[in-house]
Amino acid sequence: MKPYHLAEFREVYKAWVDELGNLLIELFHYVALFVIGASVVWSAVVSFVGMVSNGNASIGDILLLFIYLELGAMVGIYFQTNAMPVRCLIFIAITALSRLLIADIQMHHQAETNTLLLSGSILVLGLATRLIGKSEDKV
Repeated sequence: MKPYHLAEFREVYKAWVDELGNLLIELFHYVALFVIGASVVWSAVVSFVGMVSNGNASIGDILLLFIYLELGAMVGIYFQTNAMPVRCLIFIAITALSRLLIADIQMHHQAETNTLLLSGSILVLGLATRLIGKSEDKV
């Protein structure tokens, strides 16, 4: 068995530490995704049970379930591809703003400045998804 020189030992040690670090990052990645996914499912079930116990579901409640669905899809896509699906985040924001818009209109029964601002925000986010889609097509 030949003795290692200091430089060779450093390379072997660095490769081993890098491999261990990559393994720990991947393990954290999977644990964190599982925790986030379980939290989404848990929150969705709690919301659904609350709707059932109330005996009805409003449009806001249904949109909240869509937000949970989109969050779950985002976790699933991230789990499979290791890439953050930016479009999913924008869809979640659009759904959340739509939920807020509907709740605002139901409460005040009239159009206000908030209605215009929320509608404009939804439009900007919709345009952003269009731009992202075009940039992904070029890649």
